[in-house]
Amino acid sequence: MTTNLRLPGRPEELTLPALLVRNAAEHGELPALSWREGAADWRTLTWSEVRHEVAVLAAGYAALGVERGEHVLLMMGNRPEHWLSDLALVHLGAVPVTVYGTSAPEQIAHIARHSRARVAVVEGAGELARWEPLLRDPTAPLERLVVAEAAEAGPHRTYASVRSDGARLHRADAFEKGWRETRPEDPLTVVYTSGTTGDPKGVRLTHRNILLQSVRLDRDTDLPEHAEHLCYLPFAHIAERILGIYLPLLRAAHVRLVADPTAVAAAVRERHPVQFFGVPRVWEKLAAAVKAVLAGLPDEQQRAIEGACALARARAGHRERGEEVPAALEASYAEAKERVLDPLLRMAGLDRLVWTASATAPMPIDVVRFWAGWGITIMDAWGLTETSGVCTVNRRDAFRLGSVGRPIEGLELRIAEDGEILTRGATVFDGYLRPDGTVERAHDAEGWFPTGDVGRLDEDGFLWLTDRKKELIITSTGKNVSPALVENTVKEHPLIGQALVHGDGRSYLVALLVLDPELAPAWAAARGIGTASLAELAEHPAVLEETARAVAAANARLNRTEQIKRYRLLAEEWGPQTGELTPSLKLRRRVVREKYGPLIEELYEAQPEPPR
Repeated sequence: MTTNLRLPGRPEELTLPALLVRNAAEHGELPALSWREGAADWRTLTWSEVRHEVAVLAAGYAALGVERGEHVLLMMGNRPEHWLSDLALVHLGAVPVTVYGTSAPEQIAHIARHSRARVAVVEGAGELARWEPLLRDPTAPLERLVVAEAAEAGPHRTYASVRSDGARLHRADAFEKGWRETRPEDPLTVVYTSGTTGDPKGVRLTHRNILLQSVRLDRDTDLPEHAEHLCYLPFAHIAERILGIYLPLLRAAHVRLVADPTAVAAAVRERHPVQFFGVPRVWEKLAAAVKAVLAGLPDEQQRAIEGACALARARAGHRERGEEVPAALEASYAEAKERVLDPLLRMAGLDRLVWTASATAPMPIDVVRFWAGWGITIMDAWGLTETSGVCTVNRRDAFRLGSVGRPIEGLELRIAEDGEILTRGATVFDGYLRPDGTVERAHDAEGWFPTGDVGRLDEDGFLWLTDRKKELIITSTGKNVSPALVENTVKEHPLIGQALVHGDGRSYLVALLVLDPELAPAWAAARGIGTASLAELAEHPAVLEETARAVAAANARLNRTEQIKRYRLLAEEWGPQTGELTPSLKLRRRVVREKYGPLIEELYEAQPEPPR
């Protein structure tokens, strides 16, 4: 259901602290925030306890010298110190800015200088090594570091000492007076884009931007009130800021922090959530894990599962077209779901899901169809940091698999002549932060913001993404090619986990293909290939033959310009740590092209055979 909790005012007139007042007063005993302390059980704060902690921390940060309007940088994982500090700074009128934990020293230095932050709150020794040089850098205004892990703080202030000072200095009247001075048009946060190219840009979002976004997104989702959210994506990602901080305050929901994002599958198995959000790469990885398990099951059980999945996909097709599901199909699906699918979903913790979503990049249609076969309809959405999160969403009563849905309330879309998607509305940001604190407008005279994405609107108003405008390949013959379309097509084969297509200024396309680390070993084992490493599999004749068939099958579905003429199979998975993916798991094409430049050139040295 859409939340029907009382709002303490009109959404466009509210600030975030007003929601915390309501939650403490009207839902004070409900769980608000949970986290693990070591290997122990979950520790939980109620909404009334959260507000008390926020008030204490606000006094502590004020004593540290944090002032209204200034930026404070945060680099911590999904831990209570991060979540509570974010809210405490907002109550002071300061502007929290989360920095990706995987950021390189030069990226950190850029953000520190650009934001003019004097204070940064970091997790421990791993972060200090990248931040301490800035304290000695005359070009950076950074003056002080606060460290969450007390044992690793060294000469720096600890989070515990900031809280201790706050507990001693907190005065209720000053706290209440302080947050009431905040206005809806004031900045709530600055989110630095993760930067697939160039330096990150600072996107300034106001209380009004975020609260209108939260209210409108809430209207387009169907969740039980006070639902639990597994919070595992970085808070530097706009999606987790919305889903893990701002929407829970609107809904008086329960945030469960998952400090290690690689442990999210285990958390899902433990908690059996009713909602789950994952970027496309997360859904791809989960699907690969399920397929790897299925590959080891007896043939009879595999056939039973595929039969049940076929019923689920047929049912989803009727719902997608807005048709009533035939009674016989509904009955067959219900029986197969209970007998075949539910026991397996229960083992994975996926049996209670009522809302599943994805965003940030086009979702491969084979992944969407795979999950539809398990009765899980992923409501793909689209948006940007600059639009406070989503612009379009699929809804349970109106969706098209493969599309990113229809616009949220109050947001307009327009497709430019070159295919670029333009948008305007109250949830679109004012502009990019300049180093002097002013804002550089990013709209045209009529208020339209060019998103950089290319797409089309169908006759029913659903948006279909093509690619990023800057990432479109223009061949030497002048043809435009969407690399994401080609890559997602070849990735439909279970052996291929990742792909990059190259061909800008060339007469044909080449590709780098990466073996899927979960499915490739399972595929090999099922065919009697021993316990070979991924590197050995990438050179095994059977794997190479199957890869050739996968490319040929993909090419058969693509036009001549889009077809892959030459490729190379790689064994090493790409990730944020090795630089090929952004922290939000988007492909950094420039980095991959530079890293594998000689290999790409080799693919062009010999002309491929003419396509059949």
